[in-house]
Amino acid sequence: MNKNLRIAILGCGNMGLAFAKAFLHYNLLQREDLLLLGRDDAQCARLGQALPDLPVGQLGAQTGQYDVVMVAVKPQDFGKAAAGLRAVLQPEQLVLSIMGGIPIARLQQELGHQRVMRAMPNTPVLLGMGITGFSAAPEVERSLLHKVENLLNATGRSIFLEDETMLDAVTAVSGSGPAYFYYIVQAMIRAGQELGFSESVAGLLVKQTMLGAFHLLNNSDQSLDQLIANVASKGGTTEAALREFRAGRLQDTLVAGMKAAQQRATELAKE
Repeated sequence: MNKNLRIAILGCGNMGLAFAKAFLHYNLLQREDLLLLGRDDAQCARLGQALPDLPVGQLGAQTGQYDVVMVAVKPQDFGKAAAGLRAVLQPEQLVLSIMGGIPIARLQQELGHQRVMRAMPNTPVLLGMGITGFSAAPEVERSLLHKVENLLNATGRSIFLEDETMLDAVTAVSGSGPAYFYYIVQAMIRAGQELGFSESVAGLLVKQTMLGAFHLLNNSDQSLDQLIANVASKGGTTEAALREFRAGRLQDTLVAGMKAAQQRATELAKE
């Protein structure tokens, strides 16, 4: 592998472009070391407008000149993309998949290629505040793992998992996690409206509360139980709300939902 990795990105939707922009923003790659691969001339033209002065092209022989090929197509499109990619991959290249639900063994089989890594980012990577879990095939050397980790960290933080099956749990906890958060925010805004606020005022109250609570949590050495107790005075308003949440088994419902997400991720990997 070259000292400075050269990366081709296949599937330049929101996630693929988020990684491309992060690599450039943090000077992890020179513009000439990054190739955006479009599926047709029209998409290549759009990519050229979105990120001017970057090399853009379709899957072909030039793809084999890059150290890493990041596969960011939709999982349902992988079968079609795999045939074209398999034809141009070189043995020394690394394939880094950020597709959900497709295990390393299937990637290796359909690509006829052993040097494969799999990563599961979440949507906050679009702001450089994501978290990405990743695993690798045994054929990927440790030194390369560290280089890829640096790249993934450009969009937030990352965590390496030796057991690839734990990526299903990553999907359930952090991959799908933003949707759980939005769901709770939505419920709180609705409650604010039912209490008499306009949607905009309720939204401001809830979003700023969530933001402030996160920063308190992130900068505190207290446990979650203690942080809750700091707000919930005995016999007070917060305690009344928490009592209702417990009666409705809100925490158990959230846990059950996340386990269902993990189960579905496991099922998708087998389809």
